[in-house]
Amino acid sequence: MILAALVFLTACATAQPVAVFRPSEAPIWSAAAFQPGQIAGSWRQVAGFAARPGGCGEGAVAFQPVAGGLSVSGMLCLNGRLQAVEGLARVVGPGRLAVAGQEDWWVLWVDTGYRTLAIGTPSGRFGFVLDRGAIPPDRLTAAAEVFDFNGYVRGGLRAF
Repeated sequence: MILAALVFLTACATAQPVAVFRPSEAPIWSAAAFQPGQIAGSWRQVAGFAARPGGCGEGAVAFQPVAGGLSVSGMLCLNGRLQAVEGLARVVGPGRLAVAGQEDWWVLWVDTGYRTLAIGTPSGRFGFVLDRGAIPPDRLTAAAEVFDFNGYVRGGLRAF
């Protein structure tokens, strides 16, 4: 009986493997020309990397300029789980944001009209696409190509 209880507790305590969508040693680049003030306003999450189809679907965030960076608030679907994102996003490099409670976000690509953002992490634990409205196929394709260029698993990006 005690042995069965120990086996059960060990199975419960075993951590689930964390999905990684790009090898951490693969080269990754952030958008050096990214202008943080240009992303003020509301954004819809239109795609994200997930280990399995389904999950939580699209999220939404809002950015507002504040002292020290950008205030970010909302909910994002990160690897099939809806997560709250609240707090300060500090600019820590070209196209790089230190977001409270998150890994650093790297802006991998933004279109010239600041309508679409592709955001990833050097660890590859998540990546997602934000858009100000209904994303057209050409911009979603461009975002997917940027993720591919930065070492993300081809075909792992799921549109919502």
